[in-house]
Amino acid sequence: MKKRYTLLLAGLAGMQTSQTFATNGYWSHGYGPKSKSMAGACVAMRFGAMCAASNPGSMVFVGERLELGLSLFSPKRGFTADNNAAIPGPQGPASIPSGSYDSENTLFLIPHIAYNHPIDSDNSVGISIGANGGMNTEYKNTAVFQNFAHPAYPQTTPSTPTGIDLKQAFAGVTYAHKLNENHGIGITPIFAMQTFKAQGLQPFIPFSKHPESVTNNGTDYSYGMGGRIGWSGQMTDKLRLGLSYQTKLYMTAFDDYKGLFAEDGDFDIPPVIDAGFAYDITPALTFSFHFQQLQFDKVKAIGNRSDVSFMPGQTLLGTSDGMGFGWDDMDIYKFGIQWQYSDDLTLRAGYSYTSDAFQGTQALINILAPAVSKRHYTFGLGKKMAKNLELNAAFMYSPSEKVYGTNPNTGPQTGFLEMDQWEIELGISKTF
Repeated sequence: MKKRYTLLLAGLAGMQTSQTFATNGYWSHGYGPKSKSMAGACVAMRFGAMCAASNPGSMVFVGERLELGLSLFSPKRGFTADNNAAIPGPQGPASIPSGSYDSENTLFLIPHIAYNHPIDSDNSVGISIGANGGMNTEYKNTAVFQNFAHPAYPQTTPSTPTGIDLKQAFAGVTYAHKLNENHGIGITPIFAMQTFKAQGLQPFIPFSKHPESVTNNGTDYSYGMGGRIGWSGQMTDKLRLGLSYQTKLYMTAFDDYKGLFAEDGDFDIPPVIDAGFAYDITPALTFSFHFQQLQFDKVKAIGNRSDVSFMPGQTLLGTSDGMGFGWDDMDIYKFGIQWQYSDDLTLRAGYSYTSDAFQGTQALINILAPAVSKRHYTFGLGKKMAKNLELNAAFMYSPSEKVYGTNPNTGPQTGFLEMDQWEIELGISKTF
């Protein structure tokens, strides 16, 4: 038992240093290789301890399990600015330097760990530790906003590289209770930590409520908590339903960047709704559907509009109604299939589709966070290696997506953001 808890603490330390760029906005498309190989269609499934991240109500049905995993995640993201900007006059529009630019850093390692322990036949407790998404861009050799600098104010000349780095990690402690042999409920207090860093945003300093806290202040830390509640129900011999809700995670403010984010640096983690079903077409073949809504508009730093005109004397950053990233709520539709091919081999596949995180009018500031992925194709397998040991693998590919846009601050100039991704994850689990 002591060894298991040592592994959990090591996993938490690893997550605190992970760096990610997630696949749905800044949310992961799934948690653990079983879920990821089915495109995250996990809310009605009962196959692992990491599913506590989707539905804590399922934990009372999965038994005692320890799960460890590591993924290699590769996002390729960037932007293209067309060579059709207006010639700026004394108060005319600025522009983004024309050309195509790719962000640095395209390979990331992301660990996870989870443990579930039955107290008795009707109650269980567990812990799950994983990444809850993030955003990372680094345009190494380009001062992206160089044409926005004011010649009379040297402090507005941008440094390089330009970019941001948001990392998030969570640890959830789950208690689940079996109402009867078919229905379970669970609750998970969630403890979260996030870090943030911004570089090259000096041209925005004159428009901030806190001009000293806009950019190039190193890495800042934020801590907080919230919770998730879930229900898992076996409705018939073939049909299971799942429903869960994650509250907003209330985080301490990024004080070193209170001049960049709305509400003086407040950057909470938004609420999430998950609902779906799993249907056993045959005893060996299961189809799963999962709907997820990420409520980004509940966090002003993310949801406030960004298509505002920068005019001298205005305060547009750091205030309650200050500029955000202009993200909308995201509706995500996940479809998964699981085939028990043999006693020791399980095959899985999935597909998910999401609505746009933001519209083209919000594209300018989202050069820093080009979260434009919409489609995810996944597959994977589970192989029993011994009586109580199982190896699981998952692969995800998200093909290139583009969001085209203009902005009132860049006049007629057009351009687009672009991203594609792939991920490989391996996990090992042991039942007791």
